[in-house]
Amino acid sequence: MPLWKRNLWVCWFGSFATGAGLSLVLPFLPLYIEILGVHDVGAIEQWSGVAFGATFILAAVVSPLWGKLADQYGRKVMLLRASLGMAIVMTLMGFAQNVYQLVALRLLMGAVSGYISASITLVATQTPKEHSGWALGTLSTGMVSGNLLGPLLGGWLSEVIGLRHVFFVTGFLLFMAFVVSYLLIKEKFNPQKSVNLSYKEVWSKIKNPKALIAMFVTSLMIQLANLSIEPIITVYIKQLLQDATHIALISGFVVSASGLANVLCASRLGKMSDQKGPDKVLLFSLLLAALVIIPQAYVQNPWQLMGLRFLLGIATAGMLPAVNALIKKSVPSSVSGRVFGYNQSAQYLGNVTGPLMGGQIAASYGIHYVFFFTAALLIINALWVYRIEKMIIVKVPLK
Repeated sequence: MPLWKRNLWVCWFGSFATGAGLSLVLPFLPLYIEILGVHDVGAIEQWSGVAFGATFILAAVVSPLWGKLADQYGRKVMLLRASLGMAIVMTLMGFAQNVYQLVALRLLMGAVSGYISASITLVATQTPKEHSGWALGTLSTGMVSGNLLGPLLGGWLSEVIGLRHVFFVTGFLLFMAFVVSYLLIKEKFNPQKSVNLSYKEVWSKIKNPKALIAMFVTSLMIQLANLSIEPIITVYIKQLLQDATHIALISGFVVSASGLANVLCASRLGKMSDQKGPDKVLLFSLLLAALVIIPQAYVQNPWQLMGLRFLLGIATAGMLPAVNALIKKSVPSSVSGRVFGYNQSAQYLGNVTGPLMGGQIAASYGIHYVFFFTAALLIINALWVYRIEKMIIVKVPLK
C-alpha cells in the first residue's frame, strides 16, 4: 500500500474518533448535568447549550494556531498532540463533580482539538494530484461517520454502562487514535521558511484571497445547512405525526439520514471532482442542496422529510471534498496548515451558528422559514462561487 494511502486510512480512523468524541456525549448531556447537581429544567437547558457550544467556539478560535504550528513542526506532531490531549480531557470529564468543571473541560476539549485540520493538511499535501479529490472525500467520511454514530453509540452506552463510563470509553477510543497515529503515520517534513509570517503576510502569499474567503464561507454553509433544523427537529416531526409515541426514534432517523448519505457518497463525489473539476462539483452540490431544502417545508410525513434529508446529505457530501481540493489548488504548501486551520474554524462556527439560527428563526417566524432562509443562503453562496469560479482554479507555486 502506498504511504499516502496508509496515512489516509490512519487519519480516517483518527477523524472518526475525533468526530465521535465531540458528539458522543450530546444525547445525555442534559442528564449528566442533572447528575452534577443542576435540577431546574430551564437551568439544565441553559447549561446544556453552554457546554455544547463551548467546545466548538474555542476550537474555532485555536484552529489557525494549530495550523501554524503544523506548518512549523509537522502535521504528525499535531495529530499526536490533539489525539492525546482529547483522550486525557475526555477521560477527566468522567470525573467531573459539578457543571462548572464540565464546562471548563468542554472548553479545554476545544482548545486541544485540531486533529481534523492537521489530517486534512497531511492528506492534501501528500496525496498525488490525480487522487486528491477521492482522498479528501474519503477522509471527510471519517469525521461525518463519527458525528453520525457518536450520538447513537453514546445514547446506547449510557444505558448499558452508565453515563460516566461513556467518557472513559470515548477517552480510550481517542487514545487508540493516538497510538495508531504514532505507530503508522510517516511524514517527511521540512520546516517551512514562512512559519513566522504574520497574518497579513500569509494572505499576501495567496493569489486570490477573495476566492479563498468564498471557500471558508462555503465550509460554514455546509454545517449550517445540516444543523439549522436540528434544534427543532422533534418539534417539526411532532407536527407531522398523529402518534408521538416514537418521536425520539424517528427524529434520530431523520437527523442521521443526511450523515448516512454523506458517508456513502463523499468518496465517490470526491473522485468525480478529480475527473470533472472540484469547482463544477461544488457549484452543482450547492444548487442541489438549495433545491432539496425548500420542499422540506412542505412535507406531509417524517418519511418524506427523511428522504429529502438523505438527498441533502448527498449534496453536502460533494461540497467538503471539493472545497478542500480547491483550497489545496489555491494555497502554497508553505502556509497550507494555517489556511486549512482557518477553514476548520469556519466549519466549527457553522456548528454553532446553524442551530442558533434555526432556533431563532423558528421561534420568531415559524419552522417553515428555517428551510426558506437556509435555501436562500445556499443560493447566494452558489452565485458567489459561480462569479469567482475562474479565480479559484489557479496555478500557484507549491513551495
